[in-house]
Amino acid sequence: MLSGIAGTAAQNAAAPDAPELDCLRPHLAPALLAAAAARADALDVNAHRVLIAHGIISEDDYYRALAADLDLMFEPLETMQRRHCPLDDTQFIDAVAGGMLPLQIGIERVFVLAPQDVRRFIGALRVQPSLRQQFRLTSPARIKKYILRHATMALGEQAASTVTTTRPDLSAAPGPRHQIVTTLALVIMIAIAALTALPFDITFTMNILLAALFVAWIVLRLTGMIAGLTMRSPRAALPADKGLPDYSIIVALYREAPCVERLIGALRQLDYPKERLDIKLVLERDDTETLAELRRIGLPPYVDVLIAPDMAPRTKPKALNIALPFITGRFVVVYDAEDRPEPSQLRRAVAAFRRAGPELACVQARLAIDNTRDGWLAGFYTAEYAAQFDLILPTLAALRAPLPLGGTSNHFRTHVLRRAGAWDSYNVTEDADLGMRLARFGYQADVIASATYEEAPNQLGIWLRQRTRWFKGWMQTWLVHMRRPGRLLRDLGPFSFLVFQLVVGGNVLAALVHPFFLIGLIATLVVQTPDLTDAQVVPFAFALFSITAAAGYLTSILLGCVGLLRQGLPSTLWVLLLTPWHWLLLSYAAWRALLQLVRAPHHWEKTEHGLARTSRLARHAANARAGVERANTQR
Repeated sequence: MLSGIAGTAAQNAAAPDAPELDCLRPHLAPALLAAAAARADALDVNAHRVLIAHGIISEDDYYRALAADLDLMFEPLETMQRRHCPLDDTQFIDAVAGGMLPLQIGIERVFVLAPQDVRRFIGALRVQPSLRQQFRLTSPARIKKYILRHATMALGEQAASTVTTTRPDLSAAPGPRHQIVTTLALVIMIAIAALTALPFDITFTMNILLAALFVAWIVLRLTGMIAGLTMRSPRAALPADKGLPDYSIIVALYREAPCVERLIGALRQLDYPKERLDIKLVLERDDTETLAELRRIGLPPYVDVLIAPDMAPRTKPKALNIALPFITGRFVVVYDAEDRPEPSQLRRAVAAFRRAGPELACVQARLAIDNTRDGWLAGFYTAEYAAQFDLILPTLAALRAPLPLGGTSNHFRTHVLRRAGAWDSYNVTEDADLGMRLARFGYQADVIASATYEEAPNQLGIWLRQRTRWFKGWMQTWLVHMRRPGRLLRDLGPFSFLVFQLVVGGNVLAALVHPFFLIGLIATLVVQTPDLTDAQVVPFAFALFSITAAAGYLTSILLGCVGLLRQGLPSTLWVLLLTPWHWLLLSYAAWRALLQLVRAPHHWEKTEHGLARTSRLARHAANARAGVERANTQR
C-alpha cells in the first residue's frame, strides 16, 4: 500500500519537519511518519495528505487526533441544525471550499474549521494561542455532509441556475420560448414553402444560397484537414511532482454500473500524485445499482461520491454543477463513465496551462474510439473523431477560433470556469455551449496531444438517440448565442463569428438540407415541368445539386481516410463507402432533433455504455504482453 513511501523510510533519519504529523507520533511508526514527511516535501504538500491518500489513516481519524493534540474540541456536526449556521444558502454552500463554518450555539459564536493547510494552522495557533477559544475542528467530509444534509434543495437550485443567474441571455433555460419556437417554425415553413409553394426560380435561388453555405462549411473542414496535417502539437516535458497543483476530476454517472470498475481502474492509473487528486463522482438518487457497484469495488480515499438532488432538469451539466462547490483543485477535468484517459494527461494539461497565459481557460484532450471493430457505426465514429480532434480542432485552436468542446476530457482553470457560470443545465450539449461562452468572455481554448479512449455506440437505436441529443444541443447553442447577433459579432469578432456559424450552425444546416439536395437532384432527372425543361436551368440545377452532394461526400470520405490512417487503422477504411447512407441517418437525426426541440427541449436522451465487444487498448496491451513473452522466450 505504501509503495514509493515505505521503501525510503530507512533513508529518512533527518526527515523534513512536519508538525502536522506530531499528533500521530504516539500511534504510527517513526519510519512511516518519516517516509510520509519525505514524500510530502517532494510533493510540496502537508504530510497528513500523504497518509490519508494512501489509506494509512482515515480523514476523520486524523482530524480527531489533531484536535486532541492541539487541545481543541472536535465537532462532528451530527446534531447541528441549519439554524445553527447564520450564513445564507449561497454562503452556506460556498463554505465547503473554504473549509470553515460559523456556528451560533446558544450565545456562543464558534468557527468550525477543517483546514487543508494544517501546517499553517498550527503555526497560527503557536503565534496566537488565544485562537483556541474560537475554533473547533472537524473533517472536510463532515462539513460536506452537513451542508448536503441541510442545503440539498438550495444546492440543486444553484446547480440548475449557474448560467441563468450570471448571464440569463446565454442560457437555454425555460423562459422566452417563443423565440425558439418562432425561429423553428420559420425554418420549417421556409423549407416546406420552398418545396411546394414557391416558384422554381425562387427555390432555385434559395438552393444556390444553401449550396454556398454548404460549400463554406466544406472549405472550413478541408482547411482544418490540410492545416492539421502540417501542424505538430508541442509535447513539452512533463512537469515534475514538485509544485504540481491540486487537480479535480468530475464524472457524472447515471446507470453506469457495467462501466464503473474499469473507470476507477483508469483513474487509479493516472500518473499524478494521489495526494493532489480530488475526484468527485456524481450520481442520481435513484441510481442504486451504480452506487452498489461502487461500494462493491471499493473507492480510493481521494474519490468522493455525491448524490444529486432529485429535481429538474436531470441532465449531465446539472450533475457537473452539483460537484463544482465541492472541488478543491486549481484545475478540473470532466470525464465520462466509459473514458480511458492516457495516464500522463493531467500532467500534459498542467504543462499546457503553464506555457500559456491566463487567457487560456481550457484545454481539450483528443478523443479516440476504443471499440472500432464493433461494426460500421463504431468505425464511422472512429473516423469522425480522428478528423475532428486530430485535424479540425487543433487548426481552430491555432487560429484562436472558438472551440466546440467535446463532452469529455475538457480541462479548465477552476476559477475561470466558475466565473463563466460553469455549465448550462438546460443545454443538452453543454460542452459546445461552454466553449462558445468562454470565447465570448475573451478566453481561449487549446488542444493537447493526449488521447482519451471512449466507447462508441454499436447499435443504431443508441446511435440515433445520441445524435439526436447532439443536434438538439447544437440547435440550442446556436439559438441562444444568436439571440443578439450584433453583440455576438462584437464579442467574437468577424472571423470567430463566421467560425461559429459554420461549426455550430453549419453542422446542423448540412444535415437538415441534405435531403432537399437529394430531392432536387432526383427532380432534375425525373420531373418534367415547363420550368424544369428549360435548356439552361436543368443542366445548371443538375450540376448544382450533384456537385454539392458529391463535394460533401468526398470531403467526409477524405477527412475520414486521413483520420483513420493517422490512427493506424487502414483496415477500417471500408466503412467510408457507406458515407451516403450515414448522411441520410444524420439528416433523420437532425430532423428528429428539430421536432424534439419544440416538444421536449431539455429532455436528455442517455447514451448506454458498457456494450462494447472489442477494445483497441486491450488488443494493444495483449500484443505488448505477447511481445515481452516472446522476447523472454528467446533469451
